Amino acid sequence: MAYVYVNLVLEDPEIMAAYREKAGAALQKHGAKPLVSTPNQTVIEGSRDKTGIGVILQFPDVEAAKAWINDPELQESHALRRAAGQSAITLLA
Repeated sequence: MAYVYVNLVLEDPEIMAAYREKAGAALQKHGAKPLVSTPNQTVIEGSRDKTGIGVILQFPDVEAAKAWINDPELQESHALRRAAGQSAITLLA
């Protein structure tokens, strides 16, 4: 398994709604499933930039996670996510 952590500081809820309509199919295409999605994040040690919506995704392996983020057919979907706010995506593998 490989895990991906997404932090999205939401700036445009309407664009985020459009992204959510496409996100499920995009994740399913690469065998991913969301384990956690929450707007409530609390840094309990150290410091970091702003937190927003936190998501943990589970992929079958590292290759599937990289295929998801680099899939040319999903670039429109990824563009919606980026337009919805500031995002950082971290592969935990």
